[in-house]
Amino acid sequence: MADPFGFMKYPRVNNPFREVEDRIKDFEEMQGPLSDEERRRQAARCMNCGVPHCHAGFFYAGGRAVSGCPNDNLIPEWNDLVYRQEDKRAFERLTKTNPLPEFTGRVCPAPCEVACNEALNGQGVTIKDNERFIIDQAFKHDWVIDSGMPLQRNGIKVAIVGSGPAGLSAAWQLNKFGFDVTVYERDDRPGGLTMYGIPNMKLPKEIVARRIATMEAVGIKFIVNTNVGVDVTAEELQAQYQRIILTIGARAARDLAVPGRELNGIMQAVDFLTLATKQVLKDGTKANKLLAGKKVVVIGGGDTGNDCIATAVRQGAAAIHQLEITRQAPTKRLASNPWPQWPMVAKLGYGQQEAQELFGKDLTTYEATAVGFKGHNGQLTSLTTSKVRLFKPVPGTEQEQPVDLVLLAMGFTGAQKSIMDAFGIKKVNEDYTTNQDQLYVAGDARRGPSLVIWGIHEGRMVADQVARSCEVKL
Repeated sequence: MADPFGFMKYPRVNNPFREVEDRIKDFEEMQGPLSDEERRRQAARCMNCGVPHCHAGFFYAGGRAVSGCPNDNLIPEWNDLVYRQEDKRAFERLTKTNPLPEFTGRVCPAPCEVACNEALNGQGVTIKDNERFIIDQAFKHDWVIDSGMPLQRNGIKVAIVGSGPAGLSAAWQLNKFGFDVTVYERDDRPGGLTMYGIPNMKLPKEIVARRIATMEAVGIKFIVNTNVGVDVTAEELQAQYQRIILTIGARAARDLAVPGRELNGIMQAVDFLTLATKQVLKDGTKANKLLAGKKVVVIGGGDTGNDCIATAVRQGAAAIHQLEITRQAPTKRLASNPWPQWPMVAKLGYGQQEAQELFGKDLTTYEATAVGFKGHNGQLTSLTTSKVRLFKPVPGTEQEQPVDLVLLAMGFTGAQKSIMDAFGIKKVNEDYTTNQDQLYVAGDARRGPSLVIWGIHEGRMVADQVARSCEVKL
C-alpha cells in the first residue's frame, strides 16, 4: 500500500458527469475523466485491507447477493500501481483477469465498490473509474495490441457465435493461447450488447470499434450479417472448426400478452435502442427529434428501462412515463440488507434524472402494469394501466392514458432456442461443456441475463476449458 493514510486524506471524487441541460442535447459520452493527479489520489484511497471484499467473490448468503467482483480482479494491486504511476504494470495486472476494462470501466454497476470496506462507514474506492483510467492509458501508449499477440499458433480453429462481452472475452483469451478464432455476429457490426444494447452516451461506439479493430490486429476474424443456423448451418460450422462456443446472450425478451399487443407503436426495448444507435452511427451524435411531440411509456425498470428513458429524452419526447411492477425500494438500507450485500435501496438513474429535470415531476408509477392497448387504423393511441398486488392486476383500478410509443423493458427469459436446437444442445453444464463434445456455451446464454463483468468472466473461463480440452498449455 503506497499511502497507508490515503483513505483518511482524500475524499471520494467521481468522474464528473456533464450537466443535464447540456448532455441531453446530444448522444456524446456523459462522463469525463479526472486529471491524472486526482486519479492517483483516488487510487491512494485503497487500503489494501486484510479481507478485501471488493474481490472476495460474489456469492449468495441467506438468499441475498453478497457483492464483490465475480471476475477475480485483484483490485488492490492495480490501485496501488496507479498511485505509484506504474500504469503499464497496472494494465498488465488488470488484464490478467479482465480483457475488456474499457467496457466495465464505463457500464459496470460496480458491485466491488459497494463491497469495499470503506463503504461500510463511508464511500468506497472509485474502482470503476480507476479501471477506466488504466485502459485509457494503455490505448494511449499502444500497450494493448502487444498484450494480445500469441507467442505461436497451434493450428486449432475455433468458432465463436455471438460477439457480446462473453464472445469477445473468449476470443481474446483463445487467440492469446494460439488458436485461430473466428467470431460470427448476426448484426451488421460486432459488439453485441456493447454495440446495440447500450446507448452511445454510456458507451461510445468508437470505444467498441476500437476494441474490435484491436482484436482484428492480433489475428481474430469477424464475420457479420450472419445468422448462424440460417445463413450458415450448424453442420457447416462443425465441419470447419474443431471447437464451437455459443455466446449468443439471453436475447429472448419477455413480452406482454395483453389485448392490443399487435398494434404498431409497441416495441421491445432492445429493438428501440438498436434503432437509436444505428441512427447515431448514421447521422452523428447530435440529439435528433424523432419523437418530437410523442408521448412515451416505458414498461419496466433496471438499466434497460433507464437507457430507454434517456434515449427518448434525446429524441425529443413530449412526455415520458414509466411503469414498474415492483414496489419502490426503501431510501435507506434495511437491517435485513447489511453491508456487504448489494444495497436494495431506491436509486435515481441517469435517464430518470434527466426526465425529471426536463418535465419537472416524478415519472415512475410503482406497483403498476399495462393491461391493454387501444389504437386506430392499427396504430397505438392509448394504454390501460392497473395497480398490481403480488404481481397481478387489481380489478377496478384500471386507468386509460394517451400514448404514442410503448417500450417493453421487462427483461429477458433466456437464450434463443433455435440456435441451441440447431446444434443439438440439450444440456449445458456448469463447466461450460454440453452434451455435444465439440460445443460449449457461456455468458448469458448459459447463466441467464446478467452483468457485463459476468459475461467477461464466463468468456475467460470457457476459453480455459476449450484450451484444456485440446491439451493446450495455459
